[in-house]
Amino acid sequence: MRFRIHRRDLPGRPDLTLPKWNAAIFIHGCFWHGHEQCRYFRLPATRTDFWKTKISGNAVRDARAEDGLRNLGWRVLVVWECAMRDHTTATLETLFEQIRGGATYVDLASGGDHLEVRAE
Repeated sequence: MRFRIHRRDLPGRPDLTLPKWNAAIFIHGCFWHGHEQCRYFRLPATRTDFWKTKISGNAVRDARAEDGLRNLGWRVLVVWECAMRDHTTATLETLFEQIRGGATYVDLASGGDHLEVRAE
């Protein structure tokens, strides 16, 4: 699959874009993007207000970028750090299936002992 990284002309500068499939992929770190209910996300005990503001700002920016891409006709796929760490092979296989599929939004995360796939 041919891809480009960090296209500056697209909202949010997706980590990967696959023009043939009209797909934009974001790889989100669980801490930096505030992946709630995830074992890899833990709010620091110091400067808590700073970190809450920083992480919630990242989440707002993510949502704005995803909306902008979808309005431009791009399909958005989000791969969370926990999915790659806990279920690498299953995550990559599912990602390739979803790229070829027709969903306009896909979210891949770890559900502990299984990969959680949310597709719209």
